[in-house]
Amino acid sequence: MINPFKDFTKKKIGGLILIFVIIIAFGFGGFGGGFSTGNQNNIAKINNTNISTKDFMDYLNQSGLSQQVIKENIDKNVIEELLSSLISMTLLDLEIKDLNLVLSEQIIVEKLKKNKNFQDENGRFQRTLYEKFLLTNSMSAAMYEIKLKNNSLQKKLFTYISGGAKSPKFFVDKYFIENNRKLNINFINLNKFYKKANEFNSQEVKIFINENSEKLKQDFIDFSYAIITPKNLIGLDEFNQAFFDAIDDIDNKISKNIDFKTIINEFNIKPITKKNYINIENRETIENKIYNSRKDKIEIFEDNGAFIFYQIDNINSKLPSLDDDKFVKQIKNLLFQKEKFEFNKDILDQLDKNKFNETSFNKLANGEIEKIQLNSVKDINRFEANSIEILYSLPIDTFTLIADKKGNIYIAKVISFEDTNFSQNSNKFNTISNEASAKNRNEILKSYDYLLNNKYKVIVNEKTLDRVKNYFR
Repeated sequence: MINPFKDFTKKKIGGLILIFVIIIAFGFGGFGGGFSTGNQNNIAKINNTNISTKDFMDYLNQSGLSQQVIKENIDKNVIEELLSSLISMTLLDLEIKDLNLVLSEQIIVEKLKKNKNFQDENGRFQRTLYEKFLLTNSMSAAMYEIKLKNNSLQKKLFTYISGGAKSPKFFVDKYFIENNRKLNINFINLNKFYKKANEFNSQEVKIFINENSEKLKQDFIDFSYAIITPKNLIGLDEFNQAFFDAIDDIDNKISKNIDFKTIINEFNIKPITKKNYINIENRETIENKIYNSRKDKIEIFEDNGAFIFYQIDNINSKLPSLDDDKFVKQIKNLLFQKEKFEFNKDILDQLDKNKFNETSFNKLANGEIEKIQLNSVKDINRFEANSIEILYSLPIDTFTLIADKKGNIYIAKVISFEDTNFSQNSNKFNTISNEASAKNRNEILKSYDYLLNNKYKVIVNEKTLDRVKNYFR
């Protein structure tokens, strides 16, 4: 059937409505008695602090995600991710209390006054702008100020943990050298060792087909379709209500299992018939879109300002003919990819077993070795980013496979590094210093996250979690 356009924006649900629904569904038996009594009312526990089902539902409400969005993503762990987020926030709140971090009301007031969203063109705080913001976001002043306070305390916690962790000069120097040293490599383009797709002969093609006949079978379909426009449906060139009513009528008839021919005749639309059709080139044509949707025997869908109505009459799975040039070309490309993979895998196996050495490299190159100097770990002009990072992580005289942005494969040898010094007074120093400090803080925060996970015991009530998920299904 026609799929309505989905709104993927995060729409806010009216707070009172959602809370009312939740109370009925969870608190009074609509969702099962386990939510109203005993430990099952808690979805998680952190040490002695409980996270109730209501707490979690309130959090879902504040997330801005509609029930429909949650329902559509229920099997993609959306509930688990949201619960994990709430647990993380609760852990931070517990840690803030444990460290006795506080903020005065005056600081919160100052933060409100400094918010540019609440200021006029002269930079003065306007209460009306603040009130309008609260109304738009369905929040009370108390709710927003609590949220602001919690966010500020969390920032204070992060500052307490790592904000003062400014990297010393030796660390900045080390960071700069590691990321900005020049790297000299020798490399060989492996493309020249692969047999070209058009070089495979007919005998090789036949052998490959015989060995992979079941995997190579493709669907050939017989189908009919009609391109429906306002002109051929209602006799007008405009998309008016009458046209869409007629489209809805066709869609309803499909739902009632009325066959394609009957519908076509009723609306006096001339169909197009295709026999033994197969999508080889995978271009964006109407026929290929129908082919790709062939599991639906009869369907209507929108396409570039028109509606396509089709019916699949027959599907026959078989091997294409060797007289089909497109199929033969496809097989030759598969043979090319297969040989390319096997050649690269052989070299990779030699590297893994330490059997590839300088002699192997020179023999493979046969005098055609290319050289390049990389200026930093961010120099991705010739090779792709992951390959560059690998090269910079390896010791001198090491061999590895790398790739460029087009997917071409090379075998490279790390020849030498050239360190680049820089002055503390240079323009780069502050930038490098900030980058190094940020990296340092991230490492500290990772360690702190590990500490929190060991300091606090988190238990998730799986039964309650399942009930929440079932509610949205």
